[in-house]
Order: sequence, then C-alpha cells, then structure tokens
Amino acid sequence: MKEITKSDAKPVAVLVSVDRAQGSVPREEGAWMAVSADSVEGTIGGGHLEFEAIAQARALLAGQGGEAVVRYPLGPSLGQCCGGVAHLRFRSVTAGELAQARAQLASALAPVALFGGGHVGQALVRVLGTLPFEVTWVDSRDEIFPAEVPANVHCEHSDPVQAAVGGLRPGSRVLVMSFSHAEDLDIVAACLKRQRVHGDLPYIGLIGSKTKWAVFRHRLEQRGFSADELARVTCPIGVPGIAGKQPGVIAVAVAAQLLQLA
Repeated sequence: MKEITKSDAKPVAVLVSVDRAQGSVPREEGAWMAVSADSVEGTIGGGHLEFEAIAQARALLAGQGGEAVVRYPLGPSLGQCCGGVAHLRFRSVTAGELAQARAQLASALAPVALFGGGHVGQALVRVLGTLPFEVTWVDSRDEIFPAEVPANVHCEHSDPVQAAVGGLRPGSRVLVMSFSHAEDLDIVAACLKRQRVHGDLPYIGLIGSKTKWAVFRHRLEQRGFSADELARVTCPIGVPGIAGKQPGVIAVAVAAQLLQLA
C-alpha cells in the first residue's frame, strides 16, 4: 500500500476506482464507487472484494481522508476464485470534488437520446438508469416526465420534438418512440439530415413493425432520402428472438441491442 496523503478539506466520501487490473477481475479499469459513512454509489464488482473495499474506504474516511492504492489478489483470502489481481485506488473527496468526479464520469458514458415518454419509454428509462449510458429523454409534452428519474437521465421538453436532434451529443444512439407516428417520422427525418451532414449518429432506432417501417421508408423516400441513408435506420428495434411485447420486455431487448454497440 502506498503512503497515505491527507488534505485539509473535509471529505464527504471516498472514491474507490479500479486503478489496474491483472487477469480475471470482476470489473474493468476505471470502474468506480463512491463510499460515504452511510451509503454506497456505484460498484466495483460486488462480492468480498467490494465488502473489503467499502470497509477500507470508511476507515480512510474516519481517519480524515487521504489517498491510497491497495493490491487485492482475488484468491482464497478473499473467498473469490477469479484468479486475477485488482489494484484499487482510494481517494477522499469533498462535496465539490465528488460532484466534479460524477460529471467527468458521466461525460465518458455512451450518449443515448430517447424520444418518447410513453409506456416503453418509461420502462426503458428504468433499465437504462442502471447501465453505462448518459440518457437525454425528449418529449413534446412537458408534463409526461416523472418527478424523479435516474441520475444518468436528463429530461428535455422540445416542441417541435425534432428540434432537439440538432443539440444531441455526437455519437448519440437515438431511440424514436413518441406518442405520434407523425412525430416519429419527423424525428427520423431530422436524424437522417444530421447524419447526412455530420455522420455522428451511430444508431437510429425506430420502434414498430416491419409494416410501419415500409410505410415510413416510402414517406422518407418522398422526402429525398436515398436507400443508403434509409439503411441506417433500425426498425424493428431490439435484439432478435424476443417475442414479448410488454413494455419491460421491449426495454430489455432494446437495452441489450444498445450494449452490443457500446
């Protein structure tokens, strides 16, 4: 263990991150959790490794903070048989530093733009809230958003709804599932126009059947989009082989497809 250094500012939590990973370990380098005296945010993989790390972090916090790197062999001593070695960095942080760390970590998350606050949209937000995505949730109805959403989800009211496409983060995975087929068509068209100019939307997914896509395809062709441009749209969405149409089932299938792109 490296020598612990201390700071004058009063820490509110200890940021624990996977500093280096050798062999088979529960989480990748950069995975993190924030440990306060009475709560834990995030995870470094669970199991006895995380149990020991939480105890170490709280001991560091009780001792007025500091920084350390600790080597954990994942063998019999930890009751884990992964066989690798995890080097965990412990760093005490003030309230301001914790907020800054959250912002830095969020900027590294894959961006997702979800258009639509209906039943499937609501179910998707609940699933995506647990996954490594930064979600912009857009709807033309401001009242549709719930009072509380996951920390990685940001609500945006846009009327007309397709106007929000221009402000999306480059690299956004776009999911289109508004309450209106007319809105869906305008959103997809706006995405294709942006793709034509910038080429920075790696996934444009439209909820619906093959029949819906056939109708949309014809209407988009009338708006001047080529076959190559239309080939960039995924419809139906979700990993194949899942037949259920319940909102939660669709949400899991769509989230799995997004993870395949990450």
